[in-house]
Amino acid sequence: MPTSSSRRGARFVLVGLANTAIDFGVLVALSAVGAAPVAANLASTSAALAFSFAANRRFTFRASGDPVRQLVLFLAVTLTGLWVIQSALIHAIGSALAGSGLPELLVLTGAKGVATVASLVWNYVLYARIVFREAPQQS
Repeated sequence: MPTSSSRRGARFVLVGLANTAIDFGVLVALSAVGAAPVAANLASTSAALAFSFAANRRFTFRASGDPVRQLVLFLAVTLTGLWVIQSALIHAIGSALAGSGLPELLVLTGAKGVATVASLVWNYVLYARIVFREAPQQS
């Protein structure tokens, strides 16, 4: 019998897959109608981020509480994962493998894969423990 934690983890994965589909779908759709790539990417990632917050709050973590507080924390956690953790790991792995003879694109995509997994773990743990944590019961 799956535990509530494993079911929550599965819901987190489903939301992540949907985020990715939204991100790519909006990017491709806007690009197809002539939007500039950077503008299309800003719109697509914004749409995915908004969906991610709503879906993780309601579906993954079934959170109640102050949505404004949760949104601020969600953005801080998510953007730290994307911009700080991923960037640091991509740089560290790239530096460690510089001069290894491996193709640069392989090093970059491998580093991005490792960094993505690390940021997903970061997000899940901090969403559960800080962003969407259940409020303590008042006695």
